[in-house]
Amino acid sequence: MKKIIVGIGGMTNGGKTTLACRLKKALPNSFLLCQDTFFKPAGEVEIGEDGFQQFDVITALDMEAMMNTVYAWMKNMDAAQTEQAAPALSENKGLYILIVEGFLIYNYKPLNDAFNQRYYLSIPYEECKRRRCSRVYNPPDPPGNFDGHVWPMHLKTRKEMEEKVANIIFLDGTKPPEELFARVYEDILREVQKLQVHRSALMWNIMHGLQNRKGGE
Repeated sequence: MKKIIVGIGGMTNGGKTTLACRLKKALPNSFLLCQDTFFKPAGEVEIGEDGFQQFDVITALDMEAMMNTVYAWMKNMDAAQTEQAAPALSENKGLYILIVEGFLIYNYKPLNDAFNQRYYLSIPYEECKRRRCSRVYNPPDPPGNFDGHVWPMHLKTRKEMEEKVANIIFLDGTKPPEELFARVYEDILREVQKLQVHRSALMWNIMHGLQNRKGGE
């Protein structure tokens, strides 16, 4: 079996979940893992020097549990959820795709090292604040949280990511969702085709080697 692990990263409210869910629906043999489901309980998230609970840093997340889920998928790909096969992928039996979505997926090295493809959605400050303030969170954002914690932490963690991680494809989160989906979906199709070519070449080499061995007996 072959596997592809795709990262859909980005800033808060940048469009990550919308894109990841659409990919999950379109890709057969795919499984979606969302980083937000691994937040520690609010009572375990410390209050920082900025006066806000530190939800926008890696320590607010149980990354060990998240990695255990990734490792479990890698070992049991045939148990991954499946969707109706899209025409372009319907013949890819034995190919499984893990889509990992989250705002700090590239800031944790064990997870970052697992990706075949990395995407990062970003939007301008004004649009990010507008989207963030229009949503209701549990627990809710306290007054001043965006400018006092969320945005400064975004700038800090993005700088750290860019200094340590290569091969990230940056996407404009203000683009229409259909355009973003088409871009990433086509990239995944190309990656699938590469795997098919590699698998065909490997099988040819194996068969050729067997024939040579028989001829030499």
